[in-house]
This record gives sequence, structure tokens and C-alpha cells, in this order.
Amino acid sequence: VQLQASGGGLVQAGGSLTLSCTASGRFFSSHAVGWFRQAPGKERVFVASLNWGDRRTRYGDSVRGRFTISKDSARNTVLLQMNSLTPEDTAVYYCARRVGSPYVTGSRDYDYWGQETQVTVSS
Repeated sequence: VQLQASGGGLVQAGGSLTLSCTASGRFFSSHAVGWFRQAPGKERVFVASLNWGDRRTRYGDSVRGRFTISKDSARNTVLLQMNSLTPEDTAVYYCARRVGSPYVTGSRDYDYWGQETQVTVSS
């Protein structure tokens, strides 16, 4: 399976962006799809995840209440709606897939990764 992340760009602080993660194949109910981000000089960190089957979600502490992860079954896509963006959200964002619980937040527990999309928030 191949994952394609898109939707990044440049936005002013307080603005919004929606990222998309589309699979070349299908997502199945056993799959969890996660978003991670990596700022320059920092480690890759968990942002949010969703179980494709039952829509269970989990969010990182820094984005909870501002970001929303959801799915578009018709487009086989997982969306990350990002609101109230701050310069601290500036990073390269990745989507990834694993089989099992969406509550797993370690990047090493995800087996397929998509190409990154850059999000830059100006102050």
C-alpha cells in the first residue's frame, strides 16, 4: 500500500489547513491511520490517529481541541482538520498506517508511511 499526504502550505497564525492522507489501496476496519509531525531539529511526534473501522480517535496533547481527524470513506482518505494554527505547528507532517489500535502513538508501531507535506505557520 502507498500513502499520499497532501494539503500542506503556508498559513498565518490563527488560520486553518486540512491535510489529506489517501491510500493507493483500501483502508480496512483493522487499520489505524495516524498523523505525525517533525519540526526541524526535533523528533517525530504523534499528532492524531483514527481507527478506520469504528472511528476511534486519539490526539496528542498539543493539538487536542484544535485538530480533528476524520475519514472520507468514498475517497479512501483520512483528513486532519487543523484550526487555530500557531507557529509551533510548523513542521513536516506524515501520515502512516498500522494494523490495530489507534491508541498507539509510537512511530515505530506504524508500518506504512506516506510522503511528507510541509505546514508552515507564520506569526
